[in-house]
Amino acid sequence: MGKLIENEVMKILYKKRLQVIAAILLVLIGLFAYGENYTINRTQERVAQRMGVESAENWQNLIEQQLIDLERRMNNPYISQEGIASLQVRAEQLQFYLDNEVNPLNSSVARFMGRFMEQSVFLFLPLLIILLAGDMVSGEVNTGTIKLILTRPVTRWKILFSKLVALVILEMLVILLIALISAVISLVVFRYGGFGEPVIVGFQATGSQLDTSLVRTIPQWQYLMMVYAIGYFVAFVIGCLSLMVSVLVQSTSVSIGIMMSSLIGGSFLSFFMEDWVITRYLYTVNLNLTAYISGSFQIVEGLNMLFSTTVLLGWALGSLAIGFVVFTRKDVLA
Repeated sequence: MGKLIENEVMKILYKKRLQVIAAILLVLIGLFAYGENYTINRTQERVAQRMGVESAENWQNLIEQQLIDLERRMNNPYISQEGIASLQVRAEQLQFYLDNEVNPLNSSVARFMGRFMEQSVFLFLPLLIILLAGDMVSGEVNTGTIKLILTRPVTRWKILFSKLVALVILEMLVILLIALISAVISLVVFRYGGFGEPVIVGFQATGSQLDTSLVRTIPQWQYLMMVYAIGYFVAFVIGCLSLMVSVLVQSTSVSIGIMMSSLIGGSFLSFFMEDWVITRYLYTVNLNLTAYISGSFQIVEGLNMLFSTTVLLGWALGSLAIGFVVFTRKDVLA
């Protein structure tokens, strides 16, 4: 089994998928860091102009200006009730930061690393995993190497299990790449670690009200561990789904296309049919697990951390079951 896993890892490394992913991360994380730095500076300039001063680096002034902007948006007659509820929760959260003198806008390496994973976990990270896992079986069917593999005196479930373990290892490498590249780039841009700074977690939305009964303060490094652990769990779920689709179809392009279509299409379906109960059980709707600890709320009735985690785990285990059954019974050599 060890040799099988090593062989699968080396095959993916030989295809230079991780190198491509690293290059994509370098470009996008660099743009993200520049954009965040520009947004913060631009916000400070706008607040300074409104206050009639030369500089508005005081974070309390920025929070107060954001509260004013949120109030203006909530008074817009064309905004939906769901939108108003979401803005109300965000306003209460900002007011909580202000009252407890915790700066949620401070630019640091730790805060940037957390924000990047928060923004990546429901779309960008899944796309990277699809790119990594989309051809683990279908690619070998296309090239014909699957015939050579199946002639070995090894049971089929062991072959697929070795691919799964290799994928789990490489998903960890992707998460580590994201952490490393975002840390290096943000250190150049922001020049401040901030790993020991406090961050507030535990916000819960009940309807249009913010529940702060479970709110607590933890250091940034601990928050990062939580966020990146969630990112790894999401990567595992997407990897399981991608492996199943790769078993079911014989074309790499079709396999990757199906996963990308389900990822993007599921998001659109949940957006346009959010009142349809069945959409809550789509894996795409439940990917944004970091929102439950960061407080970046999107008001969706019936969703919470336990529900979303259970749904995603169900998708992962179900896809693995289907993949193993089909791979062990399917006439792959045909």
